[in-house]
Amino acid sequence: MPKQLKWWQDQVAYQIYPRSFQDTNADGIGDLQGIISKLDYLKSLGVTMIWISPIYQSPMVDMGYDISDYQAIDPQFGTMADFDELLIKAKQRDIKIIMDLVVNHTSDQHAWFKAALADPKSKYRDYYIFKQTNNGKVPNNWRGIFGGSTWTEVPGEPGNYYFHTFAPQQPELNWENPELRQEIYQMINWWLDKGIGGFRIDAITHLKKDLDWASIEPDANDGMASVVKKGQNRPGINLFLDELKRETFDKYDCVTIGEAYGVPEADLKRYIGPDGYFSMIFDFSYMNIDVKNVDEWFRGRANWTVPDLKEILFNSQRAIHTIGGHAANVLENHDQPRVLSKLVPNKADQTPTAAKALATMYYYLPGVPFIYQGQEIGMKNAHRNSIEEFNDVSTINNYHAGLAAGMSMSETLASVNAKSRDNARTPMQWDDSVFGGFSTVTPWLPMGDDRDDINVVAEDVDQTSVLNFYRQLGQLRQTDIHNILIEGTLKPINLGANVVAYQRILAAKQVTLIVNLDNQNVSVEYQFDEVLLNNLPTLDNTANKITLAAYQAIVVR
Repeated sequence: MPKQLKWWQDQVAYQIYPRSFQDTNADGIGDLQGIISKLDYLKSLGVTMIWISPIYQSPMVDMGYDISDYQAIDPQFGTMADFDELLIKAKQRDIKIIMDLVVNHTSDQHAWFKAALADPKSKYRDYYIFKQTNNGKVPNNWRGIFGGSTWTEVPGEPGNYYFHTFAPQQPELNWENPELRQEIYQMINWWLDKGIGGFRIDAITHLKKDLDWASIEPDANDGMASVVKKGQNRPGINLFLDELKRETFDKYDCVTIGEAYGVPEADLKRYIGPDGYFSMIFDFSYMNIDVKNVDEWFRGRANWTVPDLKEILFNSQRAIHTIGGHAANVLENHDQPRVLSKLVPNKADQTPTAAKALATMYYYLPGVPFIYQGQEIGMKNAHRNSIEEFNDVSTINNYHAGLAAGMSMSETLASVNAKSRDNARTPMQWDDSVFGGFSTVTPWLPMGDDRDDINVVAEDVDQTSVLNFYRQLGQLRQTDIHNILIEGTLKPINLGANVVAYQRILAAKQVTLIVNLDNQNVSVEYQFDEVLLNNLPTLDNTANKITLAAYQAIVVR
């Protein structure tokens, strides 16, 4: 690796949602030993870095993003000894472990919050945000991201409320308190001292709120306004993020990936420039292309086109490249529906070929590719017939918000089926058995209902499978084009409305990716010397004209 590059700039990452990855103790919940058992599988994908969604002690109201002890492993996942074993065995395979860091809020079962409630004069009362009113009303009209007011009344204290951007069981930490911040930094450094590779950092743009706590113009019929207008990317957040970096990450050779919703392009350099707060951030602009309004996603899906997708995708890359930043490239995560169901509108077109086309589109963009569990086998959304079949707190809240907004039950159910976070959380499909090889007992969340031939055992032996295509992507990345992919620039090329095409260029060398996202054949004029990868067995190429079949994708030079 060239000396000027940092280790994390040349990685292939894989996100594990531990509850749904592999159960080894027959309780229907995935665990750390399950991750250990699949390290060789991940190595076969070319994975060098694993991001694990929260495994800390938690009541699991928001599936681990409500933490009750930052320095304990939740018993359902195993023990700290299991985690230490994972670190050792991953290191033996040259795989780094990335933890999920959630420091915007804790669980209401955290010792700090319990102490804050038990004694109003305790120092822990100032670790959170409390407001007293005398009129029997909440302090303001801010609406939480999961719906409803951002304020919950303190039990036994009439007119006193605590603040939460997300669920009521996730009270917000008061980052204005320097003593709290130091406790958080000590915890972060404790994990880094254990030898983890770094952190994915949750909800980090919410740390700073407008301290006037004023009501604002309602943006819906409920008389409330989205909290993001007063509690996301607010002036002064830079002071917190500068200090966080200085007190923790700068002391280690670690990677940090921020979940940074809504960062204005003008502020991007602060976040991921050469001296930015983080190594990378996830860009959600194209991941949310199907959503009309992220604050009210129950209202249905947006009408988008492939040209829209290209514009968003390439604008994102241009903005990151302009400031010398590095991209964390994703198609899926634990908060998103399955990409095959999202970006391929017609169910009949949601084929292995289409899954491979989407993989080709993003995997070789400048930056680090992140694979979400099950993405590499082409898993799809699950269909549910009743709100009772959902587990996700956000989905359930949005369903009721849709009904309250006057939508019909069928409309609202269709909307949450398409967008629910549960789509990404159905158990991993290792084989075609009743519980998918994930567990020997009924899983915590029902299996997906579109599973024919979509499993690791079947795809492992099928050389044309989505799984083996992802392996090919990883293998090709390590050939003589490696430096082009790691260091080369991006040049979008226009080969037609529904064709995503771009070149990766380094000095006089280049590689071109051409992806047809149409369900019809498309002819393009392009000259090349060699096909490096093709998601179909053949390519119609005559007289400098390439005819791409539906969802055909090629890598050429």
